Amino acid sequence: MACLELDSSQFLLNGDGNVIGSPFDIQLECNSFTGSKAVQDHSRYTLPSQCTNAPDPPPLPGTSYGTHRTSRNAKACRCVPEEIQDFWDRMFFEAYQYDLRVLTEDGNEIMSHSCVVGIKSPVLRAMLEEAKVHGGIRHILIPGVPSEAVHVFIRFLYSSRFEQYQMKRYVLHLLVLSHVFSVPSLKRVCINQLETSLLSPENVVDILQLARLCDAPRLSLVCTRMIIGDFKAITQTEGWRVMRQANPSLEQELLESLVEEDTKRQERARRLEENKVYLQLHEAMEALIHICRDGCRTIGPRDQTLKSSQAVCRFPACKGIELLLRHFSACKMRVPGGCANCKRIWQLLELHSRMCSAPETCHVPLCRHFKEKMQHLSRKEEAKWNLLVSKVLESKATTSSISERRKFPSLKT
Repeated sequence: MACLELDSSQFLLNGDGNVIGSPFDIQLECNSFTGSKAVQDHSRYTLPSQCTNAPDPPPLPGTSYGTHRTSRNAKACRCVPEEIQDFWDRMFFEAYQYDLRVLTEDGNEIMSHSCVVGIKSPVLRAMLEEAKVHGGIRHILIPGVPSEAVHVFIRFLYSSRFEQYQMKRYVLHLLVLSHVFSVPSLKRVCINQLETSLLSPENVVDILQLARLCDAPRLSLVCTRMIIGDFKAITQTEGWRVMRQANPSLEQELLESLVEEDTKRQERARRLEENKVYLQLHEAMEALIHICRDGCRTIGPRDQTLKSSQAVCRFPACKGIELLLRHFSACKMRVPGGCANCKRIWQLLELHSRMCSAPETCHVPLCRHFKEKMQHLSRKEEAKWNLLVSKVLESKATTSSISERRKFPSLKT
C-alpha cells in the first residue's frame, strides 16, 4: 500500500520519486489549445504568499453559469443518499458529454464538466471564464502536482469521494489544491486525515510549514503541540535540520513556544502543590474541631468524658492532629518557636481562630485568645493571615465543585 512520503528539503515527492517544486509550484494556465499543445503565452496562479498578482480566492461571481441561489425555506440535508454519490461518480468516470479538459504537467488529460467544476471552485470558475473555447471544449492546466492527485481532486469536486490509499499518498498535494482553488470541504478532509493518522515525527515539521502556507491554523497548532511534546526526537529528524537552514525564524518561534509551555507546566505543578497544602490545612481545621468537640480515638471532647464506643472517623487528618495535640499537652517547652511540633499546633490553632465565626462557644483551645491577639497585629501580618485563610477556603470550594461536576454525568435526565 502506498504511504505518505516527504522529502524534507522540498516537502514531498511525487509518485515516481521526482521532486515537486519547493514547497509546491502550483501554476495554472488558461490558454487556447491546438490538439494537446498549449500556447506559450499563459497566466500563472500561485500560492498567495508567493505571488503578488494572485489575490485571495474571489466570491462566486455572477457569470454565464448562473448565480447560486438558495430558497429561504430550503433545509440543509447532511446525509446524501449513496445513489446520488454513485451518480456523480459515474458522471465523472464516464465523462458523458464533457466540455472541459483539465491538463496536468505530465501531459495527461482529465475529461470533466465545466458546470460542476465551476460551481465547486470559484477560482476554477474564474479560470473557465477566461479560457478560450475550441470545438466546444475548454482547456485549463493544473501543473505542479502529479496527475493522479489532480484526478483525485476533480473526482472530489463531483462526489466528495476518494480512495483511502490515494488520500494517504497525495494528501499534501490535495491540501495545496484545496487551498489554491478554494475548496474548503476538501481542505477539512485533508486536515482531518493528517491530524488523525498521517502525522509522524518524521514529517511533522514539513507539514507545519505547509499548514502555514495553506492557512490551516488548526493543523498548524496540532503540529506545534506534537513538536513540543516530542521535541528531543523531532530535532534529530532531517525535516528539522532543513527547516533550521531554510526558516530560522520558525525554529526560534518553536523554541520560544517550548520555553513558554515548560513555564506553564511548572506553574501548573506549583499551583497543584500549593492547592494540595491548602487542602491539607482545611482538613486539619476540620479534624481539630472534630476532636475538640466530639472526641476521637484517645482524646475526649473538651470538658467531657471520652465515649467508649467511637464511630469510624471520617476525617483523614484526625490521626496527625491527635498526635500533635497529645504532644502539645505533654511538652515541657510549650513556647512558640521552642519546639517544632508545638509551633505547628500553635499555628494551626491560630489559623482556626481566624476561620472560626463563634469563638464564645468554640471548643478549640485558645480560640478566644488568638481572636484578641488579632487586634494588635501589624497590617502586614494581618494581610498575610487573611490571604492564607482565603486560600484555604478557596481550595475546599474548588475541590467540592470538581466533585459535584464529576457526579453529574451519572445523573439521568
